[in-house]
Amino acid sequence: MAAPEPRRSVRRRPRLSDEAAEHVRELIVSGGLRSGDFVRPEVVAEDLGISATPAREGMLTLLSEGFLRTEPRRGFVVTPLSSDDIRDVFVAQSLLAGELAARAARSMSSAAVDELADIQRDIESAADAEDFDGVERLNHDFHRRIYAAAGSPKLSWMIKGSLGYAPRKFFASVEGWPQASAHDHRAILDSLRAGDADGARAAMARHIRNAGDLLADSRAAVEE
Repeated sequence: MAAPEPRRSVRRRPRLSDEAAEHVRELIVSGGLRSGDFVRPEVVAEDLGISATPAREGMLTLLSEGFLRTEPRRGFVVTPLSSDDIRDVFVAQSLLAGELAARAARSMSSAAVDELADIQRDIESAADAEDFDGVERLNHDFHRRIYAAAGSPKLSWMIKGSLGYAPRKFFASVEGWPQASAHDHRAILDSLRAGDADGARAAMARHIRNAGDLLADSRAAVEE
């Protein structure tokens, strides 16, 4: 009897409503949509090649997150989002991420840290090649592994609430971010390898705040 083929890891496509929400959220944070602009679900649906129903569901998600508001008989409108708002979100995120990194430092094996180092080398190679999709994907994996290693699902759940302000597809193209990420990640890796919880907390918090400053500066330039 032939041995069964190993199961392949399949990257699931997000729900269509989540895809619509992510698309518009990134446009708002990057400045592609500004305060007071109207967002019509049918236009979003056409842009993404989906039906209007999941597009509208995605707008309702953004309504609950505070990115949009509704006006009677006019529809969804972008709410104000300043560079200071973005900085505030990243300050909060840095506290959560720092604690997760500290907990990961106490539990991560040398092999797990080696895998992170391999990912970091790939991030730097992708940044040098201006492969921003690759940078985004690898950076997400870098952070995901650290947060998972912390073994703190509630904290990980809480940090997800702030990730909408860090648009994954846009962030890698923010000026200075790939270089800052490479530098900051090395400090995080050094602390994880040493099992230094306080060092990992400080390095991760500093990294997240640096990222927030870069994104906020980019946002401020759009606002001018």
